[in-house]
Amino acid sequence: MTERDAAPATEAAAGTRRRGRPPRTESAGTRDRILTAAREEFSERGFEKTSVRGIAKAAGVDSALVHHYFGTKEQIFEAAIEVAFAPALALRDTALAGPLADVGERMTRLLLSLWENPATRTPLLAIVRSAVNNETAAAALRRLVSAQLLRRVSGELKTADAELRAELAAAQLVGTVMLRYVIKVEPLASVDVEQIVARLAPVVQTHLTGP
Repeated sequence: MTERDAAPATEAAAGTRRRGRPPRTESAGTRDRILTAAREEFSERGFEKTSVRGIAKAAGVDSALVHHYFGTKEQIFEAAIEVAFAPALALRDTALAGPLADVGERMTRLLLSLWENPATRTPLLAIVRSAVNNETAAAALRRLVSAQLLRRVSGELKTADAELRAELAAAQLVGTVMLRYVIKVEPLASVDVEQIVARLAPVVQTHLTGP
């Protein structure tokens, strides 16, 4: 084979690599672009109606590249959850940094602040709605909440029933979030957030550190 014959083959191979795996210098930007597209697709369509092909099209890449970075649709969803929950996980550490005597108020106030802010509420709503309507999405959300949130909280309590206490506190908070921000039950949906904190925080505190 001459150099002239080899050149087109080489260029074709390079083109194939560009469709599959971008150069290392492009990897971070491509991955972020895919993840952004995935969050938007899950937000607009929900878990069941979102496809890897649709995510790839929205990101402007080949479907094989989506699989390369994230694997299955479930794994893409889990990655999207982690990004959406990143502010909550950061606030988790802030809430646990102070004394346990008022951890209930800190957790309640910080969690509600995420849902009061439209910038953080929108992606959280998309995740919750997908989890409510699809068991695969719900399982992915449970894994993240269990591994990243509940175990961290229960680890601070140092009691025999710490895991149950953390789960009950989470149930109290999640139930309130669902009724206020997802289902929008009145008057809870419209009442001032400070009233909710005043009533809810002592209950969360009792679950965590009460008798």
